[in-house]
Amino acid sequence: MKVKTLHSWELSQTEAIELQKTLAKRIITRDNFSEINTVCGVDVGYDKKVQQATAACVVMSYPALEVIEKVRVTTPIKLHYIPGLLSFREAPALIPAFARLKTEPDLVICDGHGLSHPRRFGLACHLGLLLDTPTIGCAKSLLIGSCSEPGVTRGSYEYIWDTGEVIGAVLRTKNGVKPVYVSTGHRIGLSSAIDFILGCTRNHRLTEPVRYADLDAV
Repeated sequence: MKVKTLHSWELSQTEAIELQKTLAKRIITRDNFSEINTVCGVDVGYDKKVQQATAACVVMSYPALEVIEKVRVTTPIKLHYIPGLLSFREAPALIPAFARLKTEPDLVICDGHGLSHPRRFGLACHLGLLLDTPTIGCAKSLLIGSCSEPGVTRGSYEYIWDTGEVIGAVLRTKNGVKPVYVSTGHRIGLSSAIDFILGCTRNHRLTEPVRYADLDAV
C-alpha cells in the first residue's frame, strides 16, 4: 500500500503542534468514498524494556469480517508518549506495516481519536492524510469535550461537544458494556462512521478489525 510523505518526523513538540493545526485544514469531514468492501484495523503495542513498538494491520472483508491479510512490523520506539501527539509516536510505527500490505483497504479504523482532539487532528486524521483513505477514530476513553451517557443498548449514542461543536459520538457497541468514542478521521462523516463501527462489531466492545490488530500488536 502506498503511503504519502507529508512531512519530516524530526520535529520539536512545538513544531508538531503547529503542523497539526496546518494539516487539520486538509481533513474532509464528509463521506468521500464509493463502496466499502474491506476494512483495516490497526494498533500499536510497546515493549519498553527493549524500546520497541509493534504495529499490526489486519484487513478484513466487509460486512462478513473475514480476515484477508495480516501484517506485523516491529520498529524502535522513536518518541515517548505526549498527550495530544499520539500520532507522532504511532504513525511512524504503522507506516512500515501499511507499506507491506498487499491489500489496499477501503476503510481504516484505529484505536485512537480523529476530530475529537484539541486541535482536531488525532491519529485517525493523520493516518487518513498519509494513506488518502477514509479513516475512523474509535477510542476507549474520552480525550476532550463533554457528552452524556448513551443508553445501555447496542447502537445508542450521544454526541461529544467541545466549544459548541460536535466533534464525535460516544457509542454503545454492545448491550451493557462501556461505550467507545467515535470520530471522523478523514473522508467520512460522523453518521457513516457510527454505522461502520456498529457494522464491524460482533460479540465484543471493540470492532473486530481493531480487536484482531490489538491481539497481534504484542
